[in-house]
Amino acid sequence: MRYKARMSANSGELSGRAFLITGANTGIGLATATGLAKRGGRVFVACRSAEKGRAAVAGISAGTGNDAVAFLPLDLADLASVRDCAQEFLARGEPLHVLINNAGVGGARGLTKDGFALTTALLDCLAASGPARVVTVSSDSHYQAKGIDFEAVRRPTASRTGLREYAVSKLANVLFSQELARRAQGRGITSYALHPGVVASDIWRRVPWPVRPLMQLRMLSTEQGAATSLYCATSPELAGVSGRFYEDCHERAASAVATPDLAGALWEHSQAWTAA
Repeated sequence: MRYKARMSANSGELSGRAFLITGANTGIGLATATGLAKRGGRVFVACRSAEKGRAAVAGISAGTGNDAVAFLPLDLADLASVRDCAQEFLARGEPLHVLINNAGVGGARGLTKDGFALTTALLDCLAASGPARVVTVSSDSHYQAKGIDFEAVRRPTASRTGLREYAVSKLANVLFSQELARRAQGRGITSYALHPGVVASDIWRRVPWPVRPLMQLRMLSTEQGAATSLYCATSPELAGVSGRFYEDCHERAASAVATPDLAGALWEHSQAWTAA
């Protein structure tokens, strides 16, 4: 219950504020989108499946009475789709006050083309809409990463479980958020990374049965998991800070491995890899 109480205490009236959430058709993203819509926010649901995305939009609108909810096609495993999503949003000529980088998957092996270009493509719009925020859902798994092998991250997952690579990807989320805070300083954009808790969401959908239901027995609900995302996206008390890491709606020190030098190197590599 502390999640709900904390969320209510720190979320304000969101009428006139626009939010774009990746992976908002299910799990934590859907709960986050619903929470924002309940408070009157203009919500964009960005995800790969048009069928599931539009169903989520209809469900959010019906459940909250807010018709200012729209679908944007976005496949984060396809750099062209990322660019198309950004361009489709920008073509609307609307402001963007908060971008929530929520989409993710666990228990899978593979290679994703990009998780960086969407934010950079929307930075000017965020700055023009300021004060604006970028919220990146990471994990406390980032504490397990010892660093980043920039050659390895461009290859498919090598380990059987993918947990080692997952930890590195979550470290990259934290580093990205920190470097964004430095680079966006003075532009009216603040940046936050967070651990949502261990949540029984669709992020585990590729973990085989019967392991998956056993894993999820003691996990948080998606509504509980969305609480820190909502806190970082809306809390007035965070307006003056940037580049921090949060858990359970409280600041927590990020891994000692998350240094400015490594964050800068990650940004430069990501920029080179996603260049048109």
